Amino acid sequence: MTEADFEDLLTKVTSDLAAKAARSPFTNSPQFERAVRVALADEGLPVDLHPHPQAFPDISLGRLGVEVKFTEHDTWRSVANSVFEGMRDEHVEVIYVVFGKMGGVPGVRFAKYEDCVMHVRTSHVPRFELDIDATRSLFDKMGIEYDDFRVLPDRDKMRYVREYARGRLRPGEHLWWMDDTQEPRHTLPMEVRLYMRLPQEEKRRLRAEAALLCPQIVKPSRSRNKYNDAVAYLLTYHGVLCPQARDLFSAGSVAMRTDQTRGGRYIERALQDIENEMLSAASQLEDALFEEYWGRSVPPGLRISEWLKLADDYADGWRPSETLFTNHVRQNGC
Repeated sequence: MTEADFEDLLTKVTSDLAAKAARSPFTNSPQFERAVRVALADEGLPVDLHPHPQAFPDISLGRLGVEVKFTEHDTWRSVANSVFEGMRDEHVEVIYVVFGKMGGVPGVRFAKYEDCVMHVRTSHVPRFELDIDATRSLFDKMGIEYDDFRVLPDRDKMRYVREYARGRLRPGEHLWWMDDTQEPRHTLPMEVRLYMRLPQEEKRRLRAEAALLCPQIVKPSRSRNKYNDAVAYLLTYHGVLCPQARDLFSAGSVAMRTDQTRGGRYIERALQDIENEMLSAASQLEDALFEEYWGRSVPPGLRISEWLKLADDYADGWRPSETLFTNHVRQNGC
């Protein structure tokens, strides 16, 4: 059967199902999917009436397939399957969506799967989101054909998904997930911990990571939002809440000199105090974080010198490169 013939058949099937829904709406997804299977079988197609519940697509018909979607709401939009398509029937080359909408005026429509996938949700396992009325597909937005995307390794799929998600961020927003794989190395802790209750050693390590990724913390004291990214990093990547952002770097308690004197430029002294921890962070943090927070990949050996350049641009009235990491720069010639 050609795609054109199959689309003619789907036009008839969805029209018949829509008429049934107008008389008596389908009440749940299993009932609707069963009705779609029976309708296709009545057209002489070899439909399995007792399928595997996790198969993708729901109905396999040789090289053609049907994914069934159902909603009780008045919308043609629905969450679809995982971008990894782990249960995909590899014999199926072309997939169509048959969508039953029972909210508002009940209706049943169909569309080509790749044309109506228009977004990807990244709350847990990334999942496609589809809309029968989509004017531009997700794959067009990502710059790749669906048939090319679906055969990529999971890591390569996630690179496309991550770039798509990054392109949707508003100023000041960052991705909380970084990994390229289906099973990321990093997972967000379930519990949220308060920064002020952490052991001192952990506080220093977290301050160093946040300072390295967010050089804008050296902005003048009256600058608004200069600590936002640092606080967000601790919360989204470590599950640590810091209600008072100044506790991280500018409070006297974190910038006290060894002789216990106060005053001066707190942020400068606070950073001098955690230089060793920042050096460790520069060598250990994953590259995806620097792509996210700095907008580019930077080799571990160049991260401190690059940080100093960024910090010099943010600072006003002093140059971090003149007082911070001087031994490191001297030893490494950068």
